Amino acid sequence: TDVIFLLLLFFMLTSTLVKIEPFKLPESDSKTVAPVDVILTIEKNGDHKLNNEPIDPTAVARALSAIVLNAEDKSEATLTIVAEIGTPFIMVVDAMEAAASNKYKAILATQPKS
Repeated sequence: TDVIFLLLLFFMLTSTLVKIEPFKLPESDSKTVAPVDVILTIEKNGDHKLNNEPIDPTAVARALSAIVLNAEDKSEATLTIVAEIGTPFIMVVDAMEAAASNKYKAILATQPKS
């Protein structure tokens, strides 16, 4: 039990926590849990944040390119798109195109249906 406790403590301390802005997300039935490498937050007013740092929407592709160059496992790079309900869909499409151009897997964050 001591070894298991130490392993649990180790994994809790070394894991990365995902911090997402508190706004409403689209609902989905999906139960899939995906890896979180890079988080792009898009608010309905057009504000973008890449890993909680404000970024110009036109600079997202360049920033993703720089991040993937420094990544250890480039083949499994994942971009999680957190888009607030009411966000113009073209902004989400632009983010998905930026991800595709940099060989990222793009996923859309959702919340469970109520």
